Order: sequence, then C-alpha cells, then structure tokens
Amino acid sequence: MSGRKALLRQYRERKVEAGIYAVRCAVTGEAWIGATPDLSTRQSGIWFSLGHGAHREASLQTAWKTHGPDAFVFDALEVVDIEGLDRFGRDSRLKARRSHWIAALNGKGLM
Repeated sequence: MSGRKALLRQYRERKVEAGIYAVRCAVTGEAWIGATPDLSTRQSGIWFSLGHGAHREASLQTAWKTHGPDAFVFDALEVVDIEGLDRFGRDSRLKARRSHWIAALNGKGLM
C-alpha cells in the first residue's frame, strides 16, 4: 500500500471525539468557548480562518490581529459522548456543555 493510501486509511479509521474547546488569549485572559463534533480538526480550522482575517467572531479576530498568533492557545476542555444520539440529541448535548463552560470560564461563545 502506498504512503498516501495508508495515510488516508488511517484518517478514515481514526476515532472521532466530539467536545468542547477554548481558544484563550494569554495576553488578555479572554476565552472563547466552542463545541465541535471533531476536536482533532477544530484548531486547524480556527487558526486558518483567523490567519486569513475571516473568522466570524469579531472579538476573537480583533484580539488575534492585535496580539498575534503566539498569544493564543487551543484547549480541549471536555470530550462529550454523543454516540447513539440523533442529530438533534448531539446538537443539544454539545450546546448544553458549551453553555456550562461559557459560564464556568466567564467566556464568550463561538459558533
């Protein structure tokens, strides 16, 4: 099997974990909290949109532009078990846990 095919197979077979994450600014102490069906890929998507000035959360984009990428960290806060749930159940559970973490960290919500 070629290297490319092996990598694609590994990607398809990986265990996907849904969860709650925080993007934190070390300079200001601000935290933006989000939920995702795949924690392993979320950071790269956020960093990509921020790097291109296209993130839809204006306060996060402004902080990124002001303080630079080295001031930010991505933290997986909680893995959420969504196995066996339909789409509504998954969305509801992730939304509830996201709300919990926003309150616990006095953070801002990310979509």
